[in-house]
Amino acid sequence: MQITTTFRHMEQSEALKSYAAEKLERVKKYIDEPVTAQVFFTVEKIRHAAEVTLTAKGVIIKAAEETNDMYAALDAVVDKIERQLRRYKERLKEHKPTAETRALEVQKSIVTAESIEQQKQPVIIPSKTISIKPMSVEEAVMQMDLMHKDFLVFTDSSTEAINVVYRRKDGNYGLIEPTRK
Repeated sequence: MQITTTFRHMEQSEALKSYAAEKLERVKKYIDEPVTAQVFFTVEKIRHAAEVTLTAKGVIIKAAEETNDMYAALDAVVDKIERQLRRYKERLKEHKPTAETRALEVQKSIVTAESIEQQKQPVIIPSKTISIKPMSVEEAVMQMDLMHKDFLVFTDSSTEAINVVYRRKDGNYGLIEPTRK
């Protein structure tokens, strides 16, 4: 666990840093690594505040507490974070699928696979539609390279016919032009 400590309006204290590291070790059992923790210690007149922000695998947990003693404030903050993490873990457990629901999902996928296998004819899978822009063959090759595609369908600006330019296995380019009979 990476721990960053920041002291505001007070001098740095190695004792507080080590105490914070010791207290935050309790949190490891609730969340997987890597965990980064930012601890802020603030003193304003007689008010002592501790604030902790934990970040792990996209989960951000924050807690803050104010008391007359910095150590008591840190204890209260760590307790708050533990409660939040406990609730988070319970929610994750509640949302996990049970064995029955997983078995139903597997049966559905088997039925779908069987129904596809029973069809002897190939299935047409719908794809996206594109607008065809009139351009020259050279411009089409350049567009195809810019888009990192293996082929491009375009309208030839000189003949107004739909053409296809494609990349050949030998590294050259091929052109498919329609003929009229």
